[in-house]
Order: sequence, then structure tokens, then C-alpha cells
Amino acid sequence: MEAQDWANLTKYQEANMVFKLYGKQKGRVVFMGNSITEGWSVAHPEFFKGKPYVNRGISSQTSPQMLLRFRQDVIELDPDIVVILAGTNDIAGNTGPMTLEQIRDNILSMVELAKANDIKVILCSVLPAFDYSWRPGLQPNIKIPELNELLKKLAKEEKVAYADYFSAMADERNGLPKDLAEDGVHPTKKGYMIMEGVIESEIKNALNTPSE
Repeated sequence: MEAQDWANLTKYQEANMVFKLYGKQKGRVVFMGNSITEGWSVAHPEFFKGKPYVNRGISSQTSPQMLLRFRQDVIELDPDIVVILAGTNDIAGNTGPMTLEQIRDNILSMVELAKANDIKVILCSVLPAFDYSWRPGLQPNIKIPELNELLKKLAKEEKVAYADYFSAMADERNGLPKDLAEDGVHPTKKGYMIMEGVIESEIKNALNTPSE
């Protein structure tokens, strides 16, 4: 049986070694996520250019996969802030069935790991999706708002920032309008620019807030 790199630990190994050589960088922010995060650097690379922002998104990933690579792809880069965006692929069942509570708990584990290593957390709402083209009929338009309520509560309990992309982007169906995501899931440049307005505000606040 062929060995499987289930969490894709090899994807950023070489790039991470370069960051470690440079050492601590003031204001470094790591973006942990799935294809929505990974695609950000493709659809609107200007957002990352000239800033201490590190994209660690991997397409199709779920929260357990992100949790497995959190130490090497976030903690070992010694950032000031981590931006966590996870959950939509869990609802889609990409790595098997997951309850909303299980998704929340995996994200909580990432939050706890970050806090234990003095990394400030910005926890993001899951983006709207009316349906998934690759797995139709799973009602993400209902489940995503329910998960976001759990995440919002989690952020409050853990005293971390909450970036509400959902409210800024959702249409009347709890989906993404075509101009913000042609396939209903992955943002267009216009969609990313809305996200950038939301997250930049949270990053600025986090950098200006003293650590507890």
C-alpha cells in the first residue's frame, strides 16, 4: 500500500524552512485554510505583496487535516497572528462525515494551540455557500450559519477576534452571489476584496491590542 501524506505536510515544508532562516518578523500573519485561502494569492496577489502575510491554505482540506499541520505551518513560523478559516469542506464531507460540533472542536484545538504559543487568533466565519457542485444536496445554506453561530460563541468564550465574512457576503439564499463567487464557493477578485476589508480591520485591531 502506497504511503499517504493525508494532511499534505510536504506542501509547505521547503517554504517553511526559508521562513525559519529569517527568524522573527514583526507583524507576521499566517493565513490557515483551504482552497478559499490558497486561491487568495492567485485571484488577488496584491493583498499579500509587500506585507508580512503568509498563505498556508491547501485546497480541499478539512479541519482535522489543518489541525495536523498546524504546528509546522503556523506555530513554527512564529507569527504574531493566525487567521483561521475552516469548516466548509468538513460540511461537504471531503474527509468523511463530520458533525458541526466536531468541526468546532477541531477549530478550538487550533485556537488553543495558537494561544499556548502566544499567537493571537482571528477566527473567521465560514463563507456562504448555497450548495456544493461536487456534493449537492448537503444543505450548506442551513449548516454554515449554524456552524458560524458555534464559532462566534467559541471566539467569545476564548476571547479571540471573530472576522464575519458571512454577513458581508451572503445573499438572500445564504449563498454567494455570482459576482462574488462564480461557482458559488470560491471567491472572485471582488469577493476577496470584500474579505480583505473585513480581515484588515481585524488584523489592525489585533496588532494594536496588548497580549494578555
